[in-house]
Amino acid sequence: MIGHQVENNQLPIEIRPAFRELSVLRHLRKAGITKKFGFTCAYLFQVVFVLIFHHRNWFQLLESTKGDSFPGKDAVYRFLNHTGFAWRRFLLSLSSETVNKTAVLTSNNRVSVFIVDDSAYERDRSKAVELLARLWDHAQNRYYKGFRMLTLGWSDGHTFIPVDFSLLSSLKSQINGMFESIDKRTHGYKRRMEALRPAPELIPAMIDRALAAGMTASYVLMDSWFTHAPLIQSILDKGLDVIGMVKADNKRYLVNGRRLSLQELYYAATPVQSMKKCILRSIHTQVGTTRIPVVMVFVRHRTNKKEWLAILSTDTTLTVEEIIQIYGIRWNIEVFFKCTKSLLRLQKEFQGRSYDMLISHTTIVFSRYILLAWQHRQSTDDRTLGNLFLMLCDEVSELDWAVALSQLVELLNAISKKANKRLSKLIRSQLQQWIDGLPSYIKAYLPILVCES
Repeated sequence: MIGHQVENNQLPIEIRPAFRELSVLRHLRKAGITKKFGFTCAYLFQVVFVLIFHHRNWFQLLESTKGDSFPGKDAVYRFLNHTGFAWRRFLLSLSSETVNKTAVLTSNNRVSVFIVDDSAYERDRSKAVELLARLWDHAQNRYYKGFRMLTLGWSDGHTFIPVDFSLLSSLKSQINGMFESIDKRTHGYKRRMEALRPAPELIPAMIDRALAAGMTASYVLMDSWFTHAPLIQSILDKGLDVIGMVKADNKRYLVNGRRLSLQELYYAATPVQSMKKCILRSIHTQVGTTRIPVVMVFVRHRTNKKEWLAILSTDTTLTVEEIIQIYGIRWNIEVFFKCTKSLLRLQKEFQGRSYDMLISHTTIVFSRYILLAWQHRQSTDDRTLGNLFLMLCDEVSELDWAVALSQLVELLNAISKKANKRLSKLIRSQLQQWIDGLPSYIKAYLPILVCES
């Protein structure tokens, strides 16, 4: 006889209600991420999901004393490397339900927005990763090997939910190409072809998918790398306004029949009388060949007081204070990038070579953030998302002794039921006295095991 191996995924106690409330595993099945035999996709997903709370990567966990209770390396890697799984559909479904639940907790006066930005996905030590490219990091002013992680998120100013993403490579600076064995009918092949397209071409499709999934927003916020007339016009055609930073390049702005550069537009703008000293000037102008009417607001640079920054808004009915306040929500995506890389071990937890593994693991990391963001939104105190993550890690570290303690009490209860009445009464009495003497934080793990004498 072959002994039955108990599936050990150890979902943190505080994560289990969120898993059920957001129906994570239902969204997984809805996206077609299933298997016919072997470990179920739901189980493998949970194993990878809680890996971060063990403070180990997959290799270290298998080498530990708990390694025998987890599936083998090949089972997890086959799951992550599968080219036919619709990970984008899963993320859209999960984020859509979370956004809808979050909207119920949001005041009608609060503005909801889509945020678009990209971040470096580094694989500097890799050589054989599929579609690996050499890219320039504008934040650190250096070249790196890896991808550009173009991300679309939703926010109401309090909670940020990642909605969609694409890991972009480059045709010009590509180090490795696409694996030749990829089936061109699969979702994996479509994601690979998408990785070779420019970012501005992908953003409208991302917004279309988010709107089709049932999400709503009033504005699209973006950095200066994306605030260009063709993309602005494409977003306006979808019924959304754009608020974004503007780069001082060769673009011209139409004012009273004159075509002005951004520098000339600054001096033509009217000084703003505001309580906030950071607001300098504003002006109504037109941009692009289609002459899109916009409001340009000039604000003082925070670190260099002698310089200024320009913020563009296609909603000309907003005041300059409202434009700056709404654009400030864009910082949420920067916090998201920092959290996923520093706390949730994006780029570091798995070192696979296939593009499918990069997509699947990034999706699981995004789903971790979604559940933590939902837990944080429901909490009544002022804990940060980082503190909530560390608390969950402490919770997982306590699960091993908590499970062992529960099994011990259950074993004693089972023995007392098989013994005679006198011995059974003695065992239950001693067990009750022992439980009564335990500290309250240990009793919390034994709520249903307290027996009556």
